Parts: sequence; structure tokens; C-alpha cells
Amino acid sequence: MLFDLLAIREVLPHRYPFLLVDRILEMTDMSIVGLKNVTVNEPFFQGHFPEKPIMPGVLIIECMAQTAGVLVGKKVLDSYKKLMFLASIENARFRRTVEPGDQLRIEVVMTRFRPSAAKISAKALVDGQVVAEADLMCAIVDKPGYETAKPPAEPAS
Repeated sequence: MLFDLLAIREVLPHRYPFLLVDRILEMTDMSIVGLKNVTVNEPFFQGHFPEKPIMPGVLIIECMAQTAGVLVGKKVLDSYKKLMFLASIENARFRRTVEPGDQLRIEVVMTRFRPSAAKISAKALVDGQVVAEADLMCAIVDKPGYETAKPPAEPAS
């Protein structure tokens, strides 16, 4: 495990109940693998759908985008002064449902990077089977008040 939940929170601004990446398993300069444990107590299962709980497709896409956000955040200079926004979704396909008890493995490859944007190819798998895939673009923008933002504290040794 490269990043646990606390390390992910240093890169992403998301917090419960919208932080949808539990762990980063692998990362290179242009790729990353994240993990999302899908549990029955997720707030969205109360209404989607009570009689047959399935994870909404848009949240699977969000898992991919957040995993990509960790990769992009580690590549951007002074990332603590930046925000990454999902700018486009193309070629999204959903192959099967994701249910409580499933473990999403999110595999992301950055196909293009510029200081203002990144293009991503992503897929989500359960038990080695692709459940969803999409091409994403994220915009990298200055965080409000970025001029006074401070870098995260170094971890204690």
C-alpha cells in the first residue's frame, strides 16, 4: 500500500461521505491503482435501491476521477495551491452492477499532462472483471486564496 486514507486526504479535498477512494496500491509517474471497498452502509444505498442496492454509475466515475486526482495532485507543482475539477467524461461504459461487498479496483493511466489539464483513461474492476470504463479530462485551477496557502506539514518521524 502506497497511500492510506490519511495520505489520500492530504492530496484530495474530499471528505466523508464523498471521499470515495480508500487506498492507493500502486503508482508510477503516469499511472495509479486505487481501491474502494463498497459497504452496505454507504449513504447512497438507502435510496439506490433499497430492494436491490447498487452503486450509482456516476459514483463509480467519481471513484475513477478521485483516483486520478491523487495521481495528478502528486504531479502538479505546489498542488496544495491547486484544485482538480472533472472537466469532461467520454466513452463511459458500464458493464455490470457494483453491489455491497464488492471491492472496486480503479486503474488509471494518464495519457496527457499539462500544468492546466490532464487526460485520463480509467477503468474499474471487481474480481478482475471490468465493471466500468471512461476517458476523463480534469482541469487544474488555482485554489481560492492560493496565495496564502501553506504546504502540508511534514510527517513526524
